[in-house]
Amino acid sequence: MSVGQELLDVPLPDMVHKLAKGVADAQHALDKNSVATAQALADEEVDIVTNLTRHVTDSGVTFDDPEVVTMSLLQVGLAPTFYQFSEATIEVEMDIKTQLQTETNVSVETEFEADWGVVSWNVSAEVEHNRKFGKEVHGTSRLVTTMVPVPPPEFLMPQIETFDDRTDTDPSS
Repeated sequence: MSVGQELLDVPLPDMVHKLAKGVADAQHALDKNSVATAQALADEEVDIVTNLTRHVTDSGVTFDDPEVVTMSLLQVGLAPTFYQFSEATIEVEMDIKTQLQTETNVSVETEFEADWGVVSWNVSAEVEHNRKFGKEVHGTSRLVTTMVPVPPPEFLMPQIETFDDRTDTDPSS
């Protein structure tokens, strides 16, 4: 198999699809969690002292009975954190090493014998041919995602309007 084919066999479309699906599933889970947190903050109520009046006189300091109002944690100002994926990156690295090693050994052996009129000649040849193929493929992939906090949806958080309905606006009284 060629090096080019090895690169083509990397399942990049599958990796991209799985990354996108994973990001979408994770984003959905994050959004559901933030909405559940907002609901929990809206359901949980606490008593808040909205105004405390202190009187300093020659005889000492006194406080009026505080005004206590029951408010949800959302009304108090606690807000859920929303996140979104701002970036997703796939990095693929491949290291392909092929090796071809050829080795040929030739051995020739001759033998000559002569004895009282008889001559013997023997030649033997031995050829050994070895061919070795080697292939190493190393690959790594890395998926990196970045999440950033974003403001809550506009209509999730209540708009707070303040009206000063006091009749006496003189701060000295």
